[in-house]
Amino acid sequence: MSKILTPPTTFVGRLKYLGPGFILSAAIVGSGELIATTALGAKAGFVMFWLIILSCLVKVALQLEFGKNAIYTGTFIMHNFNNLPGLRLGKAHWSIWLWLSLQGLKLLQVGGIVGGVAIVLHMAFPLISVNFWAIISVLITSFWVYKGNYGPVEKGSLVMIILFTAVILISVISLQWTQYAITWPQFESGLQFSLPTALVATAFGAFGITGVGGDEIMYYNYWCIEKGYAAYTGPNDGSKEWSERAKGWFQVMYLDAVLSMVVYTIVTAAFYLLGAAVLHTGGAVPEGYQMVETLSRIFTETLGPWAKNIFLVGAFFVLYSTLFTATASWARVWGDAFGQIGWMNFGSEQEQKRSIGIMSWVLPIAWCLLFLFFQAPVRMVILGGIATSVLLLLVVYVSLVFRYRNLPIALKPSVLYDVFFWISVLSILFVSGYGIVQII
Repeated sequence: MSKILTPPTTFVGRLKYLGPGFILSAAIVGSGELIATTALGAKAGFVMFWLIILSCLVKVALQLEFGKNAIYTGTFIMHNFNNLPGLRLGKAHWSIWLWLSLQGLKLLQVGGIVGGVAIVLHMAFPLISVNFWAIISVLITSFWVYKGNYGPVEKGSLVMIILFTAVILISVISLQWTQYAITWPQFESGLQFSLPTALVATAFGAFGITGVGGDEIMYYNYWCIEKGYAAYTGPNDGSKEWSERAKGWFQVMYLDAVLSMVVYTIVTAAFYLLGAAVLHTGGAVPEGYQMVETLSRIFTETLGPWAKNIFLVGAFFVLYSTLFTATASWARVWGDAFGQIGWMNFGSEQEQKRSIGIMSWVLPIAWCLLFLFFQAPVRMVILGGIATSVLLLLVVYVSLVFRYRNLPIALKPSVLYDVFFWISVLSILFVSGYGIVQII
């Protein structure tokens, strides 16, 4: 049965079809914001605030290209990677093998998130050890993702977004009535383009992991397809009606992406400012098992000791939202990638569900084992951020192919869109290139 649907033309009508951006926002404001961004603020003070804002704003144009590709092809991203021009190794394109080579560090990153969730739960319920909480959290998450499809993921993400956004904004506002109140000269210093050499590696990791990262850009494709944007557009029959439908659903997707960008930019900026104002002033940098205890000072110093419980609730939802959406998203990306390589079957809908079900258990168990072995959540997250910055370079290349080789001529965007697209591309190339040179 055809699912083709005329796209809504009003703002209110488009709001009814939002959703993939909720999942991205829930995934983004976890490891990047609570851990990497706050740690960067604690180390650098206000001086690198500009980098965090830039990181959130410039990458959305690449996300839009991946979203558009999902709509006009109706196929998953690893399938589309495998159809890129260039060298192939076995059944798979070189881009898939490059993606796979970075996944060791990425596994560490989400392992750090598992550790963060476990530490928060241990602080709330200390009778159960951190390690046991890590095991419990991944088992519950795997079961939840294994049993659910798109709807539960979207709804769960939306609830967690509302909760953690409310908690962090209350804390930022309350800060202004304490000794840590942010002054205009401090805020202004954070908007001047400077990058201390000693913090290049940390900043490079934070740039990769804050805002929409390479991972989130890639799995935006899956959520746009599961939401129905591609099915509503229908297969490309070359007709004017098809191109008009595609443009209409592009507009819905644009609104979805931009509103999610507004949410994660506000939350990211709030975490950085809290880290710079409270933790940097006190010389406290979150590390190891003391990470959550140190981060809780953001709330206890601004609202009082009683606010630690509020922090634990907010920290849980921030971190768990990333663990939950990462499990759902990575299961899809990994299943698709293994399908292209030839290690799994990912062709039919039934095979896709089976592969996603398998990966929804395998990946969280791997993350848990890595945390139990390394026991260093902050370092694990930062290392994953560095891998994400490298992955962004691959995403830039693929975005250029999508824009100038694969996009149907009838869907060519405006000059203004292309200007923003190239600002995004050049900004990422500059920051990532500079970071790689400095680290080498």
